[in-house]
Amino acid sequence: MDQVTGRDQAVLETIYHRRAVRSFGPDRIDEQTIRTLLAAAVQAPTAMHLEPWTFVVIQDRAVLERYSNRAVAMVKPDAGLTRLVAAGGDIFHGAGTLIVICGKPLGAFVVADCWLAGENLMLAADALGLGTCCIGFAVPLLNAAEVKRELGIPADVTAVAPIIVGVPADIAPPVSRKPPDILRWVR
Repeated sequence: MDQVTGRDQAVLETIYHRRAVRSFGPDRIDEQTIRTLLAAAVQAPTAMHLEPWTFVVIQDRAVLERYSNRAVAMVKPDAGLTRLVAAGGDIFHGAGTLIVICGKPLGAFVVADCWLAGENLMLAADALGLGTCCIGFAVPLLNAAEVKRELGIPADVTAVAPIIVGVPADIAPPVSRKPPDILRWVR
């Protein structure tokens, strides 16, 4: 990053700074900030410009607690999540906002498009001093017919990327990463 300056450096710094946050303070994210995050999300690239995403925002802590409990109850004993389940853990880690990126049935790349929107949302949140974490554990619950009805998600729309957002309770430490594993470089 030494040869990079200006705007490019700020983008790279945000990419390297973003962390999965699993501890949040009590502050509630305001509507304008959420709209800013959603506006950043929809700037993501999308296959054939279909923009297959739609969003559900949940800020009711009682609903988040109920959904966390239900998701934990759905876990099979062999799912490798025994530590979370044994602790009766809050899968949303105390965050006051859950943004669910849902995919409309518009093509083969809907899931990829939704995750690209999710990464934009998480990078924008980091730039605004907010923390995020993808909660894949919530996907089965959010796609259950009863929950989809409660949230107004049409039957043919799929919850793809549940992302919690909030004010981090503390600073997440840097995480080391392995260098890129280049399988082959054809020149």
